Parts: sequence; C-alpha cells; structure tokens
Amino acid sequence: MTAPRFPRDPQAPRPPAYTPGSAEPRLNRPVRERYPQLRPTSGYGDPRTRHTGPGRGAGTEQEPERSSKLSARLALALTVVAGQLWGLTVVVDEWMAGDTGTAWWGAGFLVLSFLVVLGLWALDPDDR
Repeated sequence: MTAPRFPRDPQAPRPPAYTPGSAEPRLNRPVRERYPQLRPTSGYGDPRTRHTGPGRGAGTEQEPERSSKLSARLALALTVVAGQLWGLTVVVDEWMAGDTGTAWWGAGFLVLSFLVVLGLWALDPDDR
C-alpha cells in the first residue's frame, strides 16, 4: 500500500538549487589557504619523521622452535577441551537418564583430562 500522492502546489516555494560552496567566502578558499599547516609532504615525506613502524625484524619469527612448541601445546589443549565438553554432555545426559554408574565413570574421564592439561601446563615452567 502506497501513500496517496497529492499534486504539488504550484505556488509553494521551491528549495534553492544546490551549488557547491558555502555562503561564507572564507570557507570557499582552496584547501592550501584554509589549512596552511598541511604541506604536500605531510606524513610520509615529512623530514621530522625518523622511524616509522615497529622496528627492524617485526613480523618475522624470532624463535621458530618456541613457536612450534607453543602451537603444538595449544592444539593438544584445544583437543582436550573439546573432549571435556563432549564428555560433560555425555555425563549430564547419563545422569539425567538415571544411569549414575556411567555418569561417575564419565566424571572420572573429565578429571583425568583436566589433569592432562595441568600436566601440559607444568611441563615447561620457563616458557611462560
């Protein structure tokens, strides 16, 4: 459903035609006159800029052995966490179904997987 369209009153004032610029002449000056502090070389060519960026060697791996070791630990820990979430789902389902024996075995699995993650954390205390 569209709104009814009424004919435009021919006597109504029309909006002024758009012309770029401002009514204030001082704002119609070129950018260089309005902002004399901006130079064509501001930024990249500014002689006051001595060092840009984070420094030499940024973005390159400084210790690849440590990085691969941490990545492997992270992958193993994420796998264990995913297993814990799955185990928690199974344990809660069994508990709600009334099979408490299976739920206790599942709780033991969760505790064991937590101890595995704790062992991974304690494996190399100098790497923290």
